[in-house]
Amino acid sequence: MLSIARKVSTPMVARLAARSTPLVRPMVAARRQYNAYNNDAAAAEKETIVKLLYNIGSRKEVEQYLRHFSSVESQKFAVIKVGGAVLTDELETLASALTFLNRVGLYPIVLHGGGPQLNRLLEDAGVEPQYEEGIRITDATTMEIARKVFMAENLKLVDALERHGTRARPIPGGVFSAEYLDKDKYGFVGNITGVNKDAIESSIRAGALPILTSLAETPDGQILNVNADVAAAELATVLEPLKIVFLNEKNGLYHGVTGKKIVTINLDEEYEDLMKEPWVKYGTRLKIRQCKELLDGLPRSSSVAIISASHLHKELFTDSGAGTLIRRGHKLFKYNKLDQVDPDKIRRIMESEDPVVKSGEMSVASYLRELQRKNVTLYTDEPGQVMAIVTTDPADPSKPAVLEKLLASKTAVLNNVPDNLWSSIRKDHDVLTWRVSAKAEDGNLDQSWHFERADGSLRNPQDGSTMFFYGIQDSERVKQTLDRFKGGAATAKAPAGARAFSTFAQQRRSYSTVKTANVGLIGARGYTGRELINIINNHPNLNLTHVSSRELEGKPLEGYTKSSLSYVNLKPEDLTAQKEVDAWVLALPNGICPPFVKQVDQAVKENRSPEKVLIDLGADYRFTDEWTYGLPEFNRKNLVGATRIANPGCYATGAQMSLRPLLPFLDKYAAPTVFGVSGYSGAGTKPSPKNDPEVLRDNLLPYSMTNHIHEREVSHQLGTPVNFIPHVASYFQGIQLTVNVPLGKSMNADDVRNVFQEFYQGEKLVKVLESGEPYVRDNSGKHFVRIGGFSVHPDGKRVVVAATIDNLLKGAATQAVQNLNIALGFDEYAGIPIE
Repeated sequence: MLSIARKVSTPMVARLAARSTPLVRPMVAARRQYNAYNNDAAAAEKETIVKLLYNIGSRKEVEQYLRHFSSVESQKFAVIKVGGAVLTDELETLASALTFLNRVGLYPIVLHGGGPQLNRLLEDAGVEPQYEEGIRITDATTMEIARKVFMAENLKLVDALERHGTRARPIPGGVFSAEYLDKDKYGFVGNITGVNKDAIESSIRAGALPILTSLAETPDGQILNVNADVAAAELATVLEPLKIVFLNEKNGLYHGVTGKKIVTINLDEEYEDLMKEPWVKYGTRLKIRQCKELLDGLPRSSSVAIISASHLHKELFTDSGAGTLIRRGHKLFKYNKLDQVDPDKIRRIMESEDPVVKSGEMSVASYLRELQRKNVTLYTDEPGQVMAIVTTDPADPSKPAVLEKLLASKTAVLNNVPDNLWSSIRKDHDVLTWRVSAKAEDGNLDQSWHFERADGSLRNPQDGSTMFFYGIQDSERVKQTLDRFKGGAATAKAPAGARAFSTFAQQRRSYSTVKTANVGLIGARGYTGRELINIINNHPNLNLTHVSSRELEGKPLEGYTKSSLSYVNLKPEDLTAQKEVDAWVLALPNGICPPFVKQVDQAVKENRSPEKVLIDLGADYRFTDEWTYGLPEFNRKNLVGATRIANPGCYATGAQMSLRPLLPFLDKYAAPTVFGVSGYSGAGTKPSPKNDPEVLRDNLLPYSMTNHIHEREVSHQLGTPVNFIPHVASYFQGIQLTVNVPLGKSMNADDVRNVFQEFYQGEKLVKVLESGEPYVRDNSGKHFVRIGGFSVHPDGKRVVVAATIDNLLKGAATQAVQNLNIALGFDEYAGIPIE
């Protein structure tokens, strides 16, 4: 009956339903059930894809870009130009990336070339390619071969997309009309004179990605060859998309002297100076000039991205991007006196973007009157979408400059205008301090944006605000600056033991004046508790003030040398009385933690206690968005200043470390499988067969072989199903993970190793092996994860990765200290031995 229902159109079903005959009713019900199933499946798939996007950027970034992109007509989202080499070397990666975009409701228009393929066929045919002024001379033989090449490559990409479950429509012709560029000189080479959007719009209305070739036609039907870059530019000129994407293998443009990738080019500000650089020549010069000519005729919101296929998601959905972003931007203006600026322009942006003005706490006029007593530098852009106000104290030139205001509209943030303005501020001010409210909703730039641009920070626990700074090298001057922030009239004075300034910046700088924070440990009797005590004992910034254990109450704490402590038995209501504690680590069995959290939350809500950092080592809060998931290697931004942190499970940490770099390459029809073996310390101190050495002697004990909580945790965090089979062995400490990963594209062992090495570059607690498999005994007692093996099946579609992790350290205690360090504002690796 379902197959019959599928053939019945929706209007027909409605008419039949009105008749309500016994034969028709099952058909109607089946059709409705089928439609509901498809709608639910599509919604679930979109949700999964969005979760995957969270792996490459913050939730705020992803959601704002999704809203931004989905707010325009489908054909105006993006034009993506694909080079022929990408179709040859990265076809599956490209198909996967385009599928990814389509699954979140986006319809990029894809136009491809085929130069390398054409050259190979011409060589086989004995035809030597000829060029004149960079343009391929296309005679009749070349044109005949080119037509076949473009048709074949077009269908190849469409077939690849269809294999990924994405509808695509081949459009090899009928879009571009052209006239001969110079028939006598170049032969069958066209100069585009028009673009017909009908085929493109029809494809999108039908729910299929339009796949175009760079072939054009004269009015009388002669096919002409046109440059793919030129065709993409002509297409963009007509459609005016938000993004024009040029895919290349290098993942962007590179500086000719430093060799570093150029992240952003703001044409209005940088073009003239950039084109004077001696290294800007040949292809780089041509590409920049072409981009300027293209963008000059498009809305200012449009931009060009030069990126590789594998990094397409990151370029589109994160502020930092991945390739080279080229945009017009806006001319920036700097004023050294307030009377040089149109006051109405200042008023407009403050009234729309300044939370202090919007809340009624201060009027624009009164703020401007206050500024009259200071030396002021004001930065803004042409349309007034961003504004920064920097002041210096005329009575004390030794004080650092202060960034009083940095306001930006959502449109400005989406177009990265604040980054452009920030560059101007950095050029003018070697030293700067600024304060940011704790409320993320106070502006369009969240705190992570500020942390990335600061050398350090101090968090005020009374109101949750943060003072940032850069450029202060002398430790005594750092101390003076921070003391001014704590004691200033604008903020409440911080109590003893206030959070130290953060070193979570690109350089992760540390200073000798860093203060300390006090930590209380609930559940100190267990193995993880002992490891935490050992790390804190050697930590330069953390002091242990409370160790709680019901079984050990009254006994002295051994192995902690900073002070004399005895075990206590703290109840949930006791936590709010310990005012000196900055952070509580809850090393408790699952289900025991919530009463402690409830008491702290209530005390904070009623202003009976300042905010505390809570880290739960159990699983009670790993599935809730209200708590930050504490796997720093993937979630650093969100951990900065976090107060509720769910420490990941030990197996879950190792499994995610082994799988996350391969997420873009997974076979969506086959789930990875994780085979894990842990030492019996993972079973805790409560006696059971899983930690009984006699039961485990000469034995390997499987348990919870389906639906283990770590299976659910890994699947939830990665946004894709993962199978997990845990075992416990007769050794005490350490985990071995053997991870079987079905791939959606063919890869070899070197490909996989390179993916892992690039993904974990700079991570101090992740070691990717050049060869061989990691051993448990080599990693026991170590604070990092080792990943290796990288054995690939001969068909290239299945890889096995091996990883080892110490379940008590990086799987628990070490990771908790990482999270404490980031949340409290210390160096991420403080107290953790780095080998």
